[in-house]
Formats: sequence, C-alpha cells, structure tokens
Amino acid sequence: MDFDAIADRIETRCPGAVLGRFGAPSKDPYVRVAPARLVEVMQVLRDDAELGFEMVVSIAGVDWQRWEPRAPRVKKDEAPPPEPEQPPRRFDVVYHLLAVHRNLRLVVRCACDDDDAPAMPTLTGLYPSADWHERETWDLMGIDFTGHPDQRRILCCEDWVGHPLRKDYEFPKEYHGISAE
Repeated sequence: MDFDAIADRIETRCPGAVLGRFGAPSKDPYVRVAPARLVEVMQVLRDDAELGFEMVVSIAGVDWQRWEPRAPRVKKDEAPPPEPEQPPRRFDVVYHLLAVHRNLRLVVRCACDDDDAPAMPTLTGLYPSADWHERETWDLMGIDFTGHPDQRRILCCEDWVGHPLRKDYEFPKEYHGISAE
C-alpha cells in the first residue's frame, strides 16, 4: 500500500478530517489532520484492517515562530521540489506511525489551534506508547495534551521554568544559585 492509498483510505473513513496531503517527492510524506478529528483519525489508522498502524514511533512538537522558506538545493538537470507548505499555526505536533506487520510508515501532522496555549488531545488511550512522547513534548515545547493521565516533566527538573525548545525561550542565567552561562 502506497502513501496515496493510505491517504485515500483515511479520507474515505473520516470525511473532512484530512486538511492536506503532502506526498512525493517529499522525504517523509504526511497528512495534515484537523485537531478536533485527531483521535478519530488515529483510531481508524490503528483499527482499520487495511491500515493497522499499531505503533507510535515518535511524537514531536514543532515551533514555527520565525519560519521563513528557503530556496531548496537542486542538483544540475533536476526539477525543483514543490514549494514547502506554509505552517498554518505556530505549533505543530508530528506523529510517526508504524504498521509493523506491513512495514508501512506514516507521518501525521496536526496544528495546535491556540498559539498562546497550544494543546492537543492525548493519544494514550489508543497508543500506550504515546505516554512518554507526549510528556517529553509538553516538557520541552509546552504543548498540553488534554486528558493525559500523568502530564509532568520528564527531562527538565520539576521546578524548571518554561519550555526550552520554544523559539522564544530565554535560557536562565542561573539555576538554584549555579551559573548556567
């Protein structure tokens, strides 16, 4: 099953949930999903007999603040790639899924609706492996996973202020009296 067949299957099972598909010649083809329909789409991806994406390999947040498209490198006698997608919001959550028995991979992107308080529904009820990935994304990017059973820091200290991978993060000069410069 190729990327277009997977995207077609999602659109058939969840009409209106896919906001865009970005396939070849992209390195990692992906579908962009409406945030309100994320859990529904992920359940279809997991439970549909033709798809069967039973594993979340990774979840990551992306901060698009200060994003500017760059001219792509093109080899001699090679057609330039299509224009990159303009990020719809400041924060994206990117899910990498794997169907082990079919050796299929899929990337699902979802934009957080609120730039000031980014949030996404948790997937821990569908994919238990999403637990620590969501915690890490919250810890480093500040994206809240609504309904997460144990959303607390996983990499930074419990009393750390802010989320270090955000583009507007200002690293503290010191931490508990210890210089951080």
